[in-house]
Amino acid sequence: MAVKTTKMRKEADLLGTLEIPADALYGVQAARGFENFKISNVPMYRYPNFIKGFAYTKWGAAIANNQINPKRVDKKQLDAIVKACKEIIAGQHHDAFASDMIQGGAGTTMNMNANEVIANRALQIMGHKPGEYQYCNPNDHVNCSQSTNDAYPTAMHFGLYFSHVEMVAELKKLIASLEKKGKAFAKMVKMGRTQLQDAVPMTLGQTFNGFAEGLKREVAALDAAAQEFLTVNMGATAIGTGINAEPGYADACAKALASVMKLKIKLDKNLVFVTSDNGAVVNYSSGLKRLAVRLGKVCNDLRLMGSGPRCGLQEVFLPEMQPGSSIMPGKVNPVIPEVVNQVCFRVIGNDLTVTMAADAAQLELNVMEPVMCYAVFESIELLQNAFATLRTLCIEGLKPNEKRCREMVENSIGIITMLNPYIGHHKGDEIAKEAKKTGKSVIDLVLKQKLMSKADLEKIMKTENMVNPVKLDIKPAKK
Repeated sequence: MAVKTTKMRKEADLLGTLEIPADALYGVQAARGFENFKISNVPMYRYPNFIKGFAYTKWGAAIANNQINPKRVDKKQLDAIVKACKEIIAGQHHDAFASDMIQGGAGTTMNMNANEVIANRALQIMGHKPGEYQYCNPNDHVNCSQSTNDAYPTAMHFGLYFSHVEMVAELKKLIASLEKKGKAFAKMVKMGRTQLQDAVPMTLGQTFNGFAEGLKREVAALDAAAQEFLTVNMGATAIGTGINAEPGYADACAKALASVMKLKIKLDKNLVFVTSDNGAVVNYSSGLKRLAVRLGKVCNDLRLMGSGPRCGLQEVFLPEMQPGSSIMPGKVNPVIPEVVNQVCFRVIGNDLTVTMAADAAQLELNVMEPVMCYAVFESIELLQNAFATLRTLCIEGLKPNEKRCREMVENSIGIITMLNPYIGHHKGDEIAKEAKKTGKSVIDLVLKQKLMSKADLEKIMKTENMVNPVKLDIKPAKK
């Protein structure tokens, strides 16, 4: 929290008087929170979108208050508050938002931190000094017609929505990179596996297109979940009854927010219910967990496919990023998929935190929202960074081992499945059993027993015929 001078000012609240740096934009209630909550050491300014969410919330509230009753927030105060909010949205004054992300009080310290910064910056814009609250007060003007219990969740939802949009943009880049590999590897045959055992052939392109398709579906699911963040409870005030807000304020606030944010903001139809409910956060966090499970599977597969260099699958060459051992010369590890796997574990754990915190709601409020807020912001940030890291340091530089893939297919017992329509399942079992026992290839055994002609086998073994449903002009073997 940068301050320009060592001069102090005095501010008073319910508990007494504190000295605050004279030019600090935060005030007494934020200062008490700084002292009380040294928990995560992660301040609000770690997540700029959260701060932007507060600025938009207070901007919309100020407009609505001025429209409904200009005596509560007059035109001069409105203009100054709006200008202060615009500066914050543009990235200014964020260092003054230093409240810890995990705190008691259901987010009251964070809400007051926002109220005080906006009020004090508005005072400066109006030609006054920070702390001269008779001209613009954090509670009476910036927080007018609000409670932490509607302003905080609204700001949180907006911040999460902004972060969601940024994260999905990065995820789409990863999807595009996977699709590019899918196209490049479209004709490279490899062995498919189930239960880690040889199954039937497929292409390497199908594998990467599958990765991309799975992540595409997560984008759609998360986009749907994020829409819930655009439904607000502004006007609920303390418990949803709207006490201290004038008639018409709630609707006016939702309309003002929609106007300034250019988003489809709407007011929840039951403010009592939604003020103690965190369903939107639970749903979105669950979506992040599902995405993490999907992404983790991609990384697990990449590590298996890249295992080796001589005693593993080695179907693909992962980019070599750093030496892999302090004792084993020449060892290189799949560090990028590994680190992304760890991100997935953390996201899954954060979802459990959200679930437990949501379950702790009591009566008309859930006081555990701060840890939910922190957990989801962290998950989004970790995933966004993981998408970029996996794309730039692994997928883009990944190369196929086409020769190795083809050799494993031709030497696999699993290709016997493709011959079922022509030699029968029972005969296939016999061939597979003999291949395992003798080490001979399925193809050699089929030719030796004259079950099929070499020409027919070659036709079946064409890549396009191995990986797609086809109708071949091949006569079944004589029984």
